[in-house]
Amino acid sequence: MVRRHELTNAQWERIASLLPEVGGPGGRWADHRTVVNGVPYRTRTGIPWRDLPERYGPWQTVYERHRRWSADGTWARILHALQAGADTTARDADGSWTVNADSTSRRAHQHAAGARHRPAVGPPAKRGGSRDEADGREALGRSRGGLTCKVHLLADDRCRPLVWLTPPGQHGDSPLFIPLMQTLKVARTGTGRPRTRPDRVRGDKACSSRTNRACLRQRHIKATIAEPDDRKTNRLRRGRAGGRPPAFDRDQYRKRNTVERCVSKLKQHRAVATRLDKRDYIFHGTLATAAIMIWLRDLTKEPPDTA
Repeated sequence: MVRRHELTNAQWERIASLLPEVGGPGGRWADHRTVVNGVPYRTRTGIPWRDLPERYGPWQTVYERHRRWSADGTWARILHALQAGADTTARDADGSWTVNADSTSRRAHQHAAGARHRPAVGPPAKRGGSRDEADGREALGRSRGGLTCKVHLLADDRCRPLVWLTPPGQHGDSPLFIPLMQTLKVARTGTGRPRTRPDRVRGDKACSSRTNRACLRQRHIKATIAEPDDRKTNRLRRGRAGGRPPAFDRDQYRKRNTVERCVSKLKQHRAVATRLDKRDYIFHGTLATAAIMIWLRDLTKEPPDTA
């Protein structure tokens, strides 16, 4: 019997060739499929690693494999391979590829606190995503919700996560909008460079700023971003000097709920809904495993019976 959080045969066939070879220095590794099924189980349930069921093997093996693959980018490479061709499978009625931006705040569990400022042994900063080693906070900060971590992400119109950043919880959305757009890179199924420029971007009022709109305009990306009420009032108060209002399509903005639904899918994984990892690069790996499961379920979904 295949459990909900475990990989089916069709899903395993999609990622089996993307995993490192079983073997290497120190002897033969444990079976990849057993380990890979153990990592989503922990991500889905949020249990401590020591409480991992015995059917997945020693918990130290599963944790060390997850930590290593989070550090060397194995989870990220699997996700990028599954995302190949996403710009053609999620298009609007007019044939344009649209992405949606949003952020969510993740409360940090007490197990996520207490990491050393600079680990004695660990991966390079370039492999650890957005880990902040300068202040030693590991993307954890104090906000109104306490010790929190934010997840800024882009999702397509099929509620699938594309890229994300994990700053401390007190950081705002607008300053990270441009860095988030710069991390977007979707491989093509055929020849050609990865797709880095969508046709349209939808965002809420938190993403509205002159700098963000100017950056999108410079890259020839259509923006569907709501304007805050105070900015509208200030523009009207200035009269002609306030300039024209930015273009806004209400019908397009209604479709921004796809990123909210994507966040809800990620929150179904308890290790994502509440941050349990001390290190930021391991939390990136946990986010990647949750995103991989979302993509695998979408790619291996059986077509509806039209008979």
